[in-house]
Amino acid sequence: NPPGNKGKNMILFIPPRDSLPRSCRCLALDCPCSHSGLSSVPSVPAQTRTLDLDYNQITEIQRQDLGSLWELRVLTIHGKYNTNTHKYTESSWFSPGLVLVWSWFSPGLNHILSFFSFFSFSVCVRCLGSRPLFQSLVRLRVLSFGGDSLEDVRVSDLRGVGRLDPSCLTSLSVPGCRYDSGALAQIWPLDHVTLSLRSPFALNQTLASALLHDVSDPQTHLTLENLNLSSNRSVLPLREAAQRRVRSAPLSAPLCLLLCLCSSVSAPLCLLPSAPLWEKARWTDHMSLDEVFVKDIVLLNNFEFTAFLSLSFLLQFPRKISLINTKVFVMPCPTSVLLKNLEFFDLSENLLTDMTLTETLCAGAGVLKGLRVLNISANAIKSLSLISRMVTRLTKLTHLDISRNSLTFMPQSCPWPQSLRFLNMSRTKFTSATSCLPPTLQVLDLSYNDLERLLVVLPALRELHLSGNKLLTLPPGWLFPNLQTLTVQMNTLNVFTHSDLVSFPRLQNFQAGLNKFSCSCDFVPFFQSLSDGEINITLTDGIHNYFCDSPLHLQGAPLSLVRRSFSECRHVLLVSICCGLVLVFLTCLGVVLWKVHAFWYLEMIFVWLRAKQKRRKRERKRREDGDTEDRPLVTFDAFVSYSERDSAWVDNYLLPELEQTGLCLHRRDFLPGRWIMDNIVIAIESSRRTLFVLSHNFVRSDWCKYELDFTHFQCLEGNCREDAAILVLLEPLHHDDVPKRFCRLRRLLTSTTYLQWPQDPDLRGQFWTSLRQALSPDQDQD
Repeated sequence: NPPGNKGKNMILFIPPRDSLPRSCRCLALDCPCSHSGLSSVPSVPAQTRTLDLDYNQITEIQRQDLGSLWELRVLTIHGKYNTNTHKYTESSWFSPGLVLVWSWFSPGLNHILSFFSFFSFSVCVRCLGSRPLFQSLVRLRVLSFGGDSLEDVRVSDLRGVGRLDPSCLTSLSVPGCRYDSGALAQIWPLDHVTLSLRSPFALNQTLASALLHDVSDPQTHLTLENLNLSSNRSVLPLREAAQRRVRSAPLSAPLCLLLCLCSSVSAPLCLLPSAPLWEKARWTDHMSLDEVFVKDIVLLNNFEFTAFLSLSFLLQFPRKISLINTKVFVMPCPTSVLLKNLEFFDLSENLLTDMTLTETLCAGAGVLKGLRVLNISANAIKSLSLISRMVTRLTKLTHLDISRNSLTFMPQSCPWPQSLRFLNMSRTKFTSATSCLPPTLQVLDLSYNDLERLLVVLPALRELHLSGNKLLTLPPGWLFPNLQTLTVQMNTLNVFTHSDLVSFPRLQNFQAGLNKFSCSCDFVPFFQSLSDGEINITLTDGIHNYFCDSPLHLQGAPLSLVRRSFSECRHVLLVSICCGLVLVFLTCLGVVLWKVHAFWYLEMIFVWLRAKQKRRKRERKRREDGDTEDRPLVTFDAFVSYSERDSAWVDNYLLPELEQTGLCLHRRDFLPGRWIMDNIVIAIESSRRTLFVLSHNFVRSDWCKYELDFTHFQCLEGNCREDAAILVLLEPLHHDDVPKRFCRLRRLLTSTTYLQWPQDPDLRGQFWTSLRQALSPDQDQD
């Protein structure tokens, strides 16, 4: 991306056409729609950031196709389209930061390019056309062209490129072709130039010299790739760079010769023979050498390779030395002359061990007194305490990188230089952090370890990076009173709260994406208020990196789009309200049922059904084995139902008068040991009628109520006459005096003729005559 447009550019790729789907499925914010047979741009979510339309049949893109995708950053449309038929009806809806990478060329290319203001253009063709291709590209910032097919570059081809902003990166890559001298000289000045000149350096040094002459400048960072410097003649074009006082010239070559022609020598990729010959250049002033950068050394015969000691003349004056992936396993302890100016020392991706590190750093003697930055990452060092002892006398050391080593144990205390401010301990194997960490740190990187907590006081710390660990909660903020940036991505965090964040007094930047968040009803609104800026903390990794992991129905949903309903968030309250309402309803229902004596009725029905079931079982048993034990001894004319409190009237008046009539009395005729309900049912079934002696005592007796209702049930079954119930009132009893639960008795009092016990003795004879007549068997025949 060009400066000032970081993170805002849209990238448009357009190469060959084949076929893609009628629709495509988006994954989070990415929509891979390649090879889907699409004839038009599909509908995708408005938040889409990457849209891949490779190899489809799309021939036209209109405003409505992509106009709503304001978050789109990468648009890929590869395929060998015919430029004359590939239509863009309007271009104003494209992002002004559009980056176009076009891998083919046709005569209609200029017409399409005129629509856009490009920041980058790449083309791989044989020539750059018959007319200036870049004449109308007034905003061109980055240019990369060339390839194996490029054959001709003329002065007129690059006309218009001279408007390049010198503050922007410019890259020109030419592997080898026919070149007009001065073609690149008109593009000036250039910040960065990359040339791939393998063939010219090996076969056509004149072409290589002309190219270097046109692009070399003291302000230009020149990179030479894919060189083959196998002979003295092949290095002659480098004189052009030296004569024009190029300050930095990184070399990437299969066979690398270090020529001290510049103030900075870089060898990113070198193949070295088993016994290379290193000679000090006779006309080179090594005192001007400021930086040595060697990376990715490939030894053709590792066992026969001799040391770099013959290159010690290169290490006397540089301030910066980088030996990256150069198979270095030890460097002899430097003398007072060697490395005397060294401030930056990078030995990353080598073979250093605890033993060889001791030799390289002179056993902690502090010889490298001016060293400020030390990088020994990606080696085979195992002891953190050893590292701290080796650097404790480096009094100017501010930056230390020990990442990607096999450090597993952190001691409780370690000596460190007081000047140390930046420490990188990422991608090691620490399982815990102790007070070994230097309290003077301002930036600490503990990413991608196995830490479950961090409880170390670091009062000066400003940046803390803890991504890729196993943290369940954020570290306490009071441990880091000056912390401004905290990153905890890819941990095992489920939630973080407002109190967690405000515990960091000066926290400004926060990154916690790619964790397994529990989208609870408390966390979702808090996160949305945080993303909306209501809290003075910025989510620098963007809200698109935050997704729900639970509950299950929200798994994978972007946290910023989740909305929890009242029923989901207040289910305890909702259940409590429902349970309360049900309880109130049941209470009211219970009161109503109690008022209407429904429970008594249910109990009575249950008792009746149980008695009937037992009677059927007895009858079935009698039929099977002829047992008559439960058969009544006599058949009664009447079963007398009365309250025990009225038993004196029954004994003194009823029995003497009606003894000759067969009466069934519970205290005399009920079979001992039998369930009382069975006795009642058997007595009612064995009697032609039931004589109810009614009084206020009767209506207060539940057993009397059972006997009254059982008689009614007997009649419902068709086993009795309509006048099976005879009512005798011992005292005046109006139906309103009878409780409502005696509803059957209340109905009988209003619909049935009853006999009332006379208080006058003269009238009692008539009473007994009427009662005997009602109980007479002859009355049944009538």
